[in-house]
Amino acid sequence: MTEEQIIKKLENDEDYYGEFGQQFLSNSNISTLLKDPLALHKPSKITPAFLVGGYFHTAILEPDKLKSFRVIKSPNRNTKEYKEMSEGELCLLEHEVDIINLMTNKILENNVCRELIRGKNIVYEKPGIKEIYGEMWKGKADIINHDERLVIDLKTTADIKTFRNAANRYNYDSQAFIYQELFGYEMLFIIIDKNTHRIKICDCSSSFYERGRDKVSEAVAEYRLHFKNKEFDPKQYFETETL
Repeated sequence: MTEEQIIKKLENDEDYYGEFGQQFLSNSNISTLLKDPLALHKPSKITPAFLVGGYFHTAILEPDKLKSFRVIKSPNRNTKEYKEMSEGELCLLEHEVDIINLMTNKILENNVCRELIRGKNIVYEKPGIKEIYGEMWKGKADIINHDERLVIDLKTTADIKTFRNAANRYNYDSQAFIYQELFGYEMLFIIIDKNTHRIKICDCSSSFYERGRDKVSEAVAEYRLHFKNKEFDPKQYFETETL
């Protein structure tokens, strides 16, 4: 397949997140490779936070796809009503959707945010691939604003005052480095607090990109050791450190 054909195929979420997409490394693999490499590509459960984040992104970027989300009117996920209606599937709660709709409106009512997100020369949910440190990586940009030459990512947070710490904990620094490599533009984060609905716009410093680069380099080393070294025996592997 040509690069153009691969990118076109990766536009489909089933291919991006499924078996086809697993031939590439991505920022979502960073944490696993740095903490427990042998767990790479093992299935993980969808969490309510992941579902809420997905709805928020869809509400802003692809509102025509909101009908694909199941929403249940229930105070929580432990009620008899929820369990019967969900049929074992993780579903959104109606009050969660109300909060997301409020956050969506707050973002789009802000003139600067709206211009960055709804400008003229803009692409949503754009995949990209590139070889970085000798391995093929993928990424899917929320927003590419060609006029401003920015890759824009939407984030929600429980506390906007501590977003700097969250950016390190959730590897937004490695995401920024990877996406800059994939798309050739600087990275910008638009963040909204899930509780106060305060908005913050964060650009990225050179040190932020450098921390991300270091994480990617370390992740590649772990990937090669665990998955490309024919002599590697996980039963015999251990780490050493002088305390």
